[in-house]
Amino acid sequence: MSPFSPPPGDGHPGMPPRPLPEPLPEPLPAPAPRPRREPQPRQASFAELGRPLGEVTFVVVDLETTGTRSSENEITELGAVKVRGGRILAEMATLVRPAGPIPPFISVLTGITDAMVATAPTIDAVLPTFLEFARDSVLVAHNAPFDLGFLRDACVRGGYPVPAWEHLDTVRIARQVVTRDESPDCKLSSLARLFRADTEPTHRALADARATVTVLHGLFERLGNLGVTTLEDVHGFTRKVSPAQRRKRHLAEGLPTGPGVYVFRDATGRALYVGTSRSVRSRVRSYFTASEPRTRMAEMVSLAQRVDAIACAHALEAEVRELRLIAEHKPPYNRRSRYPERAVYLRITDEPFPRLARVRAVRDGGTYLGPFSSTAGADLAAAAIHEAIPLRQCTARLSPQRPSAACALADLGRCGAPCDGRESPEDYARHVTAAREAITTYPALVVTAARERIAGLAAGQRYEDAAVHRDRMLAFLHGAHRLQRLSALTRVVEMTAAVPTVEGGWDIAVIRHGRLVAATTAPARTDPRPWVWAARASAETVRPGPGHTPCASAEETERIDRWLSSPGVRLVGLDGEWASPATGAAREVFFLRGQDEHRGSAGTVTPGRVRRPASR
Repeated sequence: MSPFSPPPGDGHPGMPPRPLPEPLPEPLPAPAPRPRREPQPRQASFAELGRPLGEVTFVVVDLETTGTRSSENEITELGAVKVRGGRILAEMATLVRPAGPIPPFISVLTGITDAMVATAPTIDAVLPTFLEFARDSVLVAHNAPFDLGFLRDACVRGGYPVPAWEHLDTVRIARQVVTRDESPDCKLSSLARLFRADTEPTHRALADARATVTVLHGLFERLGNLGVTTLEDVHGFTRKVSPAQRRKRHLAEGLPTGPGVYVFRDATGRALYVGTSRSVRSRVRSYFTASEPRTRMAEMVSLAQRVDAIACAHALEAEVRELRLIAEHKPPYNRRSRYPERAVYLRITDEPFPRLARVRAVRDGGTYLGPFSSTAGADLAAAAIHEAIPLRQCTARLSPQRPSAACALADLGRCGAPCDGRESPEDYARHVTAAREAITTYPALVVTAARERIAGLAAGQRYEDAAVHRDRMLAFLHGAHRLQRLSALTRVVEMTAAVPTVEGGWDIAVIRHGRLVAATTAPARTDPRPWVWAARASAETVRPGPGHTPCASAEETERIDRWLSSPGVRLVGLDGEWASPATGAAREVFFLRGQDEHRGSAGTVTPGRVRRPASR
C-alpha cells in the first residue's frame, strides 16, 4: 500500500466499510473558578536580608608599635573609636608600656618616648578592656592585617582566647573605589585629605583612628552609589570577580604545575605582565578566579589574550628569569625592575681634589656607592657623607696651580676650602681616604656622626630635623650595604650551592661573578654529584668587567645573595673568596635591626636580608 493510499474502509476494493463513529457526548459544564490564593507572608532570614551598614557597630582601631613584626615587636599605644550609623558612640585610648625600650627611630616617628610610657599599663592590663570594648562589633583598621596581627599575638602571649573578629580593611576597599586621579596612593594621610577629615593622621593611635572613621564613612558613601548597602555586600564587593575574568580561565590550562615564569600577552603578542610562582598554573588561574585588589591587574587581565610560561628548575631560576624578562620587555603592568639601567650611583671622582658625583653606570674600577633606585636616595647618602667628612661640594674642576674663591661652606667649617689654597692636595687626600673607607669597609664614621646629630636634635625636641638626618644615615647605609654585599659575591669566580627540597632532592645553582649561569634539580634518592657536574659543564660562560655588578643586574645578584643566605643552603664548590668586611655596613645594619623598620621612612634598610658580618 502506498503511503499516499486512503485508509482502509474508505472505498478501497476488498475492504469492509469503516463503521461510523459514535456521536460525541454532551459537553460537561465548565468547572467553577477557584478563588485566587494570595501568597502567604514569610519571615526572611538575616542571611537573606543582610545587615544594613547603618545598623552595624564598628570599632575602628589603630596601634602604634615598636616595629612591624608582631612576633618580635610590641604595642606602645592603642586607640579605638566605636561608631554606628555615622555617630561616634565611644572612644578608647591609652599608652602601653612595652617590655623593652622604644627604638629612637620610632620615637622620632610617633613622638612616643620611654618616659611617656614609664607609668603606662602593660598590654596584659589593657587587652581585657579592649576586648570588652570591641565585643559584638566589626573591627575596622587601615591595613587591617598589621593591627589584627599585633592584637592576636598579644592575646596569645596573655593567655586570652583569640576572638574570630569580623573585620574590614579600609585600604582594600579604597583600592577599588578611589582612582589614581583622586589620590596618588591609599595611605591614610592621602585618603584623609581626600575625604576632608577633621583629624589629621599624626602616627598617634587615637588621631589615626579618628581619621580612619572619616575615611570609612567616605568609602561607605561611594559604596552606596554602587548598590552596596549591607555588610555582606561589602564583603562580597571586596571579593568580587567579574564574569569577563572568569571566562578567561582556559588561559591557565596546559601551563606547568611547578616553578616557573608566566607572561601575559595581548592580541598583538606584546608582553603585558611578567610574574613568577612556585606553581605557575595555580597562580595564573587565580587571576581569573580570585579577587584582585589591584585595579591595574584587573585591567591587565581584560587585555590578555594568551599566557606563555617557562618552566624552571627551582624558585631561584624563576626569580632570575623574571627579572631578565622584565628588563628586556618592560611590560607596562610591571612596576618594579623595569628599568635597571636607571640605577644611580655615587662616585668619587678622579681629579686633584675628588668629590662625590652622581652617575648612571659603573665604567671603571673607581670607588662607587650604590646602586640607588632614585636620585633622591643618592642625594640623601651624599648629604650623610658630607655631614661627617668635609669633602668639597662644588662641581667645578679645581687645580692647585689656579686657586679660586671659596664658597660659604668654608666659613661654616664644612669644607677645607682646597679651592683657595687653604688645604693642600695632601691634606685633602685624607678626607678622600676616609670617604673611601666609609663606603667600602668602615661606615661607622658616617653612622656615628649621624647618630650624634640625631640624639642632639631629639634632645631639643627637633624631631623633624632629626628625621632628616635619620633618613640620610639610612640611605647611606642602604647604599654601602648593597655595595659590599654585591662586591663580595661578584668577586667569586664560580660558586655552586644546593638546598634540599621537600621531596628529598636538591635544588642546585651555579653562580659566576654574581650571575646565575646554570640551575637544575637532583631527584630524591639519587647521587646529586653527577647533576652538579652536569650543571657546571653546561653553565653559561661570563667575562667579568669593572664594578661590583659586572655580569648581571644589581637586583639579580641581590636575589642570588638572598637565596644563598636562606636556611639550608650548602656551598658545594667555591672558586675564590666570599667574605664581607668585619667592620662593614652589615654590622651597622645588624645592630639597627628592628629600629629602621618603620612606616614612611626613605631609604630604609631591610634587616631581614642581612647576614652576620664575616671577617676577611
